[in-house]
Amino acid sequence: MDTGLQGRTAIVPGSSSGLGLAVARSLAAEGAHVVLAGRRGDLVRAEAAKLPSAVGVEVDLTDPDAAALLVAEAEQRFGPVDVLVLNGGGPPPGTADAFTPEQFAPAVDLLVQPHLRLVAAVLPGMRERGFGRIVAVGSTGVQQPINGLVASNAARGALAGYLKTLAGEVAADGVTVNMVLPGRIDTDRVAVLDRAVAERSGSSPEEQRALAEASIPVGRYGTPEEFAAVVTFLASAAASYVTGEQVRCDGGMIRAH
Repeated sequence: MDTGLQGRTAIVPGSSSGLGLAVARSLAAEGAHVVLAGRRGDLVRAEAAKLPSAVGVEVDLTDPDAAALLVAEAEQRFGPVDVLVLNGGGPPPGTADAFTPEQFAPAVDLLVQPHLRLVAAVLPGMRERGFGRIVAVGSTGVQQPINGLVASNAARGALAGYLKTLAGEVAADGVTVNMVLPGRIDTDRVAVLDRAVAERSGSSPEEQRALAEASIPVGRYGTPEEFAAVVTFLASAAASYVTGEQVRCDGGMIRAH
């Protein structure tokens, strides 16, 4: 399949490790110029140096000015941004019965506001050129709330509503907007969540992982590379008729249609 990503410019925040890094590597393998971005500048620069055409940028996207500066740097280095991956860390675990407005605001600042600012910085150019791909890294919690992750469920749900609305508004301009919802993907973030559940239940992380794997029809956690392949397809020219979708990459874990 010709992905049409050769020579395209892509921004991948949160790409010092985990899903973001896997996506950056996958896009680079298809010939894209990739801007890796994250708070750990030494790591994103080191990972960028391993790719054919990439740069690592140290940035904290919760800073209101950071999105515009990141996009300007990407454009100066490689040209107009064609692919924007929306990705970042998640808020701390917590339960709904103890959730407060004071806890919701930081989740929005982490999972919603930076993404809106990034979209605002790249969308006019994408529409003018008649091509753009916006792919958000979400969570299966968007479709089936995850116990103990109320802040993530709430904030990611808000982002999902915004992106679905946006998809309908920009589709005729050649810009697609989609979310990929990872289930249990074998990353450090999921390991932290497994440990948190194990502590609450009095079990071990290994026991918790075994229970989680037993609930997945495929029978295992996914790999970051498997997830990145889905994102790369949605970023490609081949996915030009796919927009406004929430694509699960979860091994069949979520049983809803």
